[in-house]
Amino acid sequence: MDRSPFPYQGPLAPEQLTGRDALRRDLAERITDRRLTALIGPRRYGKTSVLRRVAADLESVGPQPIWIDFYELISMSDLAARVDKGLSAVVGPVRQVLGTIASTMSVHLGVLSAELSRGGVRRPDPVLSLQRLLDVLVRAAERRELFVVFDEFSGIANVDGAAGVLRTSLQHHYQSLGIVFAGSEPSTMRTLFSVQDQPFFAQADLVEIEPLDDADVYRIVEEGFHSTGRLAGDLPGRIVALAQGHPQRAMQLADAAWRSVSPGDSADERTWEHALREVRRSVDSGLERYYSSQSAGRQKTLRAVANGGSIYGTAASFVDLSPGTARDAAEALAGDGILRRSGSRFEVIDPLLNDWLQQRFPTSI
Repeated sequence: MDRSPFPYQGPLAPEQLTGRDALRRDLAERITDRRLTALIGPRRYGKTSVLRRVAADLESVGPQPIWIDFYELISMSDLAARVDKGLSAVVGPVRQVLGTIASTMSVHLGVLSAELSRGGVRRPDPVLSLQRLLDVLVRAAERRELFVVFDEFSGIANVDGAAGVLRTSLQHHYQSLGIVFAGSEPSTMRTLFSVQDQPFFAQADLVEIEPLDDADVYRIVEEGFHSTGRLAGDLPGRIVALAQGHPQRAMQLADAAWRSVSPGDSADERTWEHALREVRRSVDSGLERYYSSQSAGRQKTLRAVANGGSIYGTAASFVDLSPGTARDAAEALAGDGILRRSGSRFEVIDPLLNDWLQQRFPTSI
């Protein structure tokens, strides 16, 4: 049986990524030019997939990548353990260089998490351990061409003093080490790099990942069907219209449709109806839980945006949403990567959340 040409669960392998050509070139140039960059975008919008492809492209000609994940950091010990995990996961000649440098500093890569779990005097100081690991990183960059991706960098805001320790250890080595900070909480990321009292203020260029071009979505769907002996019919246009450039949701819809078309057959209107029904069923409970967890003001704002776009017009009046509540809720939801501005209005970034809101709370607006 054919494997679906539309993987959508988790980041893509480098060879699976198509599109984003301009962004990939831009990031590759920034990394090789040692220009610190903060890549910002909603979750499931392809940041990690793009960076993996860029890393694969660069690795074949020079810079070697190191990945360090800051998702949901909770303490300085957690931060030190994440850096240790990222360094110890490197393979090949770069891993050998890291290990050699670490050994001269009495640092044993890959075991810090266990060491930090000890009690009493045997437990190492997490700040000192973090500083030593970062020293290993910058010394390795003096011997090999490296770049590091701090993924979900917004998580560093959860740990008091963590950003300061990181900046102090890295700030004199920006010319020898390429760095990309990637984050899915736009408000937090902008604060980290744009507010004057933050350690990383004005330290990186902010680059926002945009929706996939409609033409790219259309081509990916059409080629995916064709490569597995199927015809897409008018399905690509339907997916383009609903997905609105959201890469993960576009592939989720395409996958559901592809699974209902046999080799040699063509997608038709029933294919689309079946795919939409299946995808709606799969996301319904998760979106219901998300919506129920929000405050009343945020719920009303989401409904107004999904059913009208304006947070001050008829759609807002329909849900009894006051201007002050609308403004505060919309800004908070935009900061979380749930809404984005579109001219004078807002729009829901996740097209399936937007669809769910319209289906769950239909209005005559």
